[in-house]
Amino acid sequence: MSDPAAPSPPALPVPFDRWFAARGWTPRPHQLALLAAARAGRSALLIAPTGAGKTLAGFLPTLVEVGERRSGDPQRSPRTLSPSPPVGEGGERPEVASRVRGDTATLRLDPSPGPSLRSGPPSPTRGEGSGSVRGGGLHTLYVSPLKALAVDIARNLEQPVAEMGLPVRIETRTGDTPPSRRQRQRRDPPDILLTTPEQLALLLASADAPYLFGDLRRVVLDELHALVTSKRGDLLSLGLARLFALAPGLTTVGLSATVAEPHDLARVLVPQRPGETHAAEIVQVGGGAPPIVEMLDTAERLPWAGHSALHALAEIYAMIGRHRTTLVFVNTRSQAEMLFQALWRINDDGHAIALHHGSLDVAQRRKVEAAMGEGRLRAVVCTSSLDLGIDWGDVDLVINVGAPKGASRLTQRIGRANHRLDEPSRAVLVPANRFEVLECRAAIEAVAENAQDTPPLRTGALDVLAQHVLGRACAGPFAADDLFAEVRSAAPYAALSRESFDAVVDFVATGGYALKAYERFSKIRHGRDGHWRISHPQVAQRYRLNVGTIVEEPMIKIRLVPSRGAAARGPSGALLRGGRVLGEVEEYFVETLVPGDTFVFAGEVLRYETLVENEAYVSRAAAADPKVPAYMGGKFPLSTYLAARVRDLIATPAAWPRLTGQVHEWLDLQRLRSRVPKAGDLLVETFPRADKHYLVCYPFEGRLAHQTLGMLLTRRLERARLRPLGFVANEYALAVWGLGDLSLAVTQDRLSLADLFAEDMLGDDLEAWLAESALMKRTFRQCAVIAGLIERRSGGAEKSRRQVTISTDLVYDVLRKHQPDHLLLRAARAEAATGLLDIRRLGLLLSRVRGRIVHEPLPRVSPLAVPVMLEIGREPVHGEASEALLAEAEADLVREAMG
Repeated sequence: MSDPAAPSPPALPVPFDRWFAARGWTPRPHQLALLAAARAGRSALLIAPTGAGKTLAGFLPTLVEVGERRSGDPQRSPRTLSPSPPVGEGGERPEVASRVRGDTATLRLDPSPGPSLRSGPPSPTRGEGSGSVRGGGLHTLYVSPLKALAVDIARNLEQPVAEMGLPVRIETRTGDTPPSRRQRQRRDPPDILLTTPEQLALLLASADAPYLFGDLRRVVLDELHALVTSKRGDLLSLGLARLFALAPGLTTVGLSATVAEPHDLARVLVPQRPGETHAAEIVQVGGGAPPIVEMLDTAERLPWAGHSALHALAEIYAMIGRHRTTLVFVNTRSQAEMLFQALWRINDDGHAIALHHGSLDVAQRRKVEAAMGEGRLRAVVCTSSLDLGIDWGDVDLVINVGAPKGASRLTQRIGRANHRLDEPSRAVLVPANRFEVLECRAAIEAVAENAQDTPPLRTGALDVLAQHVLGRACAGPFAADDLFAEVRSAAPYAALSRESFDAVVDFVATGGYALKAYERFSKIRHGRDGHWRISHPQVAQRYRLNVGTIVEEPMIKIRLVPSRGAAARGPSGALLRGGRVLGEVEEYFVETLVPGDTFVFAGEVLRYETLVENEAYVSRAAAADPKVPAYMGGKFPLSTYLAARVRDLIATPAAWPRLTGQVHEWLDLQRLRSRVPKAGDLLVETFPRADKHYLVCYPFEGRLAHQTLGMLLTRRLERARLRPLGFVANEYALAVWGLGDLSLAVTQDRLSLADLFAEDMLGDDLEAWLAESALMKRTFRQCAVIAGLIERRSGGAEKSRRQVTISTDLVYDVLRKHQPDHLLLRAARAEAATGLLDIRRLGLLLSRVRGRIVHEPLPRVSPLAVPVMLEIGREPVHGEASEALLAEAEADLVREAMG
């Protein structure tokens, strides 16, 4: 029985009908639903599992419309494709129902067997896109969080376009696109342009933006959940608001596989109005084979601490050998380099194993991606650079080394294997230490329940808004009232006050009250006509060099010279220039090197020769224990949702048999020597060791919140005259040590743990600490760079980390003294609350444990405390030598913990 409220499936044009039929496919219900929404002029959010054909669904309306536009009078297929009635949750038929919140319609569908862009092997990429017929301007803009994903989608889109003979031109525009092609794209835009948030901001900041986007019909936002949870999402939302102003008939399509709050995500896709909540139509797809996710129960001894998982190297290699193609995910680029080297050392079977991460040169990344598409690789060791969207049908196993940090992130990674809806994806988690076994088990059970933990919708950041205001001025004069209304139509800025908006405009115009005397901070001026304009043409040039919200450490190019040592120099002793660029590493890592040092990068052991401007010259070398470049980025925080599941798991002994045998024994030993924390309690252990006294607690709230807690606890212990010396934190626990006897102080009521962990530490204690904190200066530095106060690049040259740091630290001190309510100081505090310091999460932790602190005085270190105690005094040295040192320290602590 059909639902009378549901719209009839739309008819497909003849070429599409034939293309589907020739493959024995039937369009899936959600693909037709998006086509119907487009024809009705509605925006839509598609939430569908991996392999459901999301990408084809997102582009189908565009391909149909452009094909019709070019062919004049469209010919309809003589029949309407009628897929089998889908079955909703619990066997019920789907309904088109109005949601209580806002005006969102939600369509729940179950996918029938049908097409996906990834169903066949990818066709070779054509440099300028497919087709050659022009006319009509830019029709569809596709925005991706990853450059590689944009390139991959373009390659896969060309297959149906070519097979149907559609006159559609498809091109990409990323940071890797040559300047000549970028200029040509502005003069002669393609039908479909695939790009990134940063490139969109650049295009919108040009005077010809109205020409380029005036006829834009659709924006497709892929992996939308990943785009909107950071400042990149703020920038994208502001850009989307501008596009709606330039192209009033614009509709959007959001694509996502992992969403915790669909309604919030759907709000991003449509303009908001004051006092009202609007959201796109939501189309949810159920079904699909559930993934098969297992955890490696290693036959080796499982370390109590560490993150390399080198103990499981042979087992990882064996899994690679048993599968066609394996993606081996790690959480940082340093881990990727180290694991790749380790696998090659034992690769006696000669498997084709590659490396992929964001710091590698684009040519090398593209080479790896092409080899994957052609099925020539047995395994790829990768980071989040391959987390999203990029899929190869031959991948039949995903290995996640280390804890996943979030259920949604794990679901995303699992989806890279077996990109077919009716076949299960297979994944194996390889925990690097005993605590990670708990996290891996919690994540596996969350995935089995299809639980999601994507972060909630952000409140738009003021430093990003400052960047957007300047970009808007670079495009042409604007009236403040008009821009304010436009900005408030973006979901993250819907609640923005006029006072805050005016403060942002004043900041862009003057730098703020304390900086008004400095001409270089004056970037826009108010004209007699009431419009704001850039103060000098060079302002626009500097804006283009510094656009974006990703503030990474300054990068140094790694250039390979032909030979090592003296042979790399000419007769005069000068270094021979030239050589292939392998990629980039962060400047501070190069600063730790001296000529002759060796390190691993791009899958090779390299000898450092010298630094010339922003390029490090290296040669190939052989070394038993090279260093591994360390990167500031890439470390994911433990999600709040997963942290809660870990607390529940450790507090439930009946669940311990689901863990590995070694971890089960570890927790039994903890119960014997101390106690196991209950889910709602905060266990605090105190004990002496050597000539110091220790306090260890187990909040399970992530490293960032624990580090901030440690800083504040040491201040309070100092006031209590207990002479704290320091603290260390990991994702699960925090250890503070000092000279005062903490156990005795608690027993004699000289130290109240309830007072020590009281929520008021987030008041005066926090403010006093922030005033002197280097981390706060670092947060301010990021905000100042994003807002354009301090420029990373000038005249095409990258400023050194030292130059940027000195500039921002000077400004920070001036503002704190003369204008403590300055816009950027406010932005930095807001960023600290959820960013580097995670103050918001710390506040939730202190509230959660109020009245539930359990003290356990011990004669010696407990088994649960061993991992965090091993963090004390660790130097950031990487490689097998550091693992050996860690194992030696671990053995001593373990013997002590076991009595």
